[in-house]
Amino acid sequence: MANFIGSGFFILFLMTAVSVDAQELKRITMGYPSLAFTQSHIWVGKEQGLFRKYGVEVDPVFLRGGQVATQALAAGEPPMVNVGTVIQANLTGYNLVLVASMENKFYQLVFVRPGITSLEQLKGKKLAISGFGSITHYAAQILAKHLNLEINKDLILVPGGPDAERLGAMSAGTVDASFFNLSTAPIARKMGFVDLLQIADLGVEVQGNGLATSRAYLKSNRDIVKNVMKGYLESIHFIHARKPESQKVFAKYMRTNDPEVLETYQNYVKTIPKRPTFTPKGIQFILDMLAPQMPQAKSAKPEQFFDASVMIELDKEGFFGELAKRYR
Repeated sequence: MANFIGSGFFILFLMTAVSVDAQELKRITMGYPSLAFTQSHIWVGKEQGLFRKYGVEVDPVFLRGGQVATQALAAGEPPMVNVGTVIQANLTGYNLVLVASMENKFYQLVFVRPGITSLEQLKGKKLAISGFGSITHYAAQILAKHLNLEINKDLILVPGGPDAERLGAMSAGTVDASFFNLSTAPIARKMGFVDLLQIADLGVEVQGNGLATSRAYLKSNRDIVKNVMKGYLESIHFIHARKPESQKVFAKYMRTNDPEVLETYQNYVKTIPKRPTFTPKGIQFILDMLAPQMPQAKSAKPEQFFDASVMIELDKEGFFGELAKRYR
């Protein structure tokens, strides 16, 4: 009887501990704008319990492209998004900020329909982007500048939504070209489309994806942002160190078992740094691109758009050193 009572108390203790643990977890939604490997540390953090490890329950939410993701962030839900396109929103009056930066180049590939054999042949053609104010929009501006083409005169931009919808538009012949990320590239090639250029090869430093929030949320929920950041950074290290487990998560969120698509894992470890750094030069490049349409961009400074304080704090606490040892 005593053993039974003791066991009962032990079970009750475990149930109470689990209940308390669940209550202590801070739940937060986190948006991501594409089904690309560049978003995978959010998925891995969720599936491997790496956010929960630091006291936050992160629910990933797919938002259709950078423009939609930035608009949602500006509206306050979700309060954190893995996106890089906060600059234009800030210039129109919002107060968004990058707290981590994962990319300083755009790795989108320019794909064209059969019959187009050179970039110069894009003159007068329709180029699909995910949406205005998205990374593909900025990539289109870089491409147009490289080719000395004028947007909407020599090169017609068509907002076409996520990769899958733009693939459909190319198949239907309603657009002539589009940008696809490295995860979608194998599918585009199998459909008969040809890639002529990777934007990164043009050598332009730009602000790409990163973890963004609002300054108001950062100020009032700094502990949550810091804990989310810990899970975010550990997820990056996890992916670099554990390919099979990571690819299983890729397959779940990308909804594919295509080995060529899953092997874009290699692109992740080549392009996503374990220790993120901001790119003032890349932000300035985007400001310069926006200046003709947005005069306020001329007086803006890159430092207005990022806050490195959480990263600096984690560094001083030895967090990066701990991750290096854990995932050696």
